[in-house]
Amino acid sequence: MHKKMTITLDEEVYDGLYRTIGKRKMSQFIEDLLRPHVLNTTLDSGYKAMAADQARENEAMEWCNALSGDMSSEAR
Repeated sequence: MHKKMTITLDEEVYDGLYRTIGKRKMSQFIEDLLRPHVLNTTLDSGYKAMAADQARENEAMEWCNALSGDMSSEAR
């Protein structure tokens, strides 16, 4: 859910924002800038770092595949 708020900016800052980002994209731009400063994104950063570690991802995939192979041979 989005909330509406009014902010006050220096005219030069607003004009630069308007020229650089565009009128219809300012809210999203500001939200993207503020989000890491006001929300705890430590977990998100950790998960992104883990996903970027290709060796760890390959090892995890091998482990998952081996586990599913073990499960398929289990008696039901």
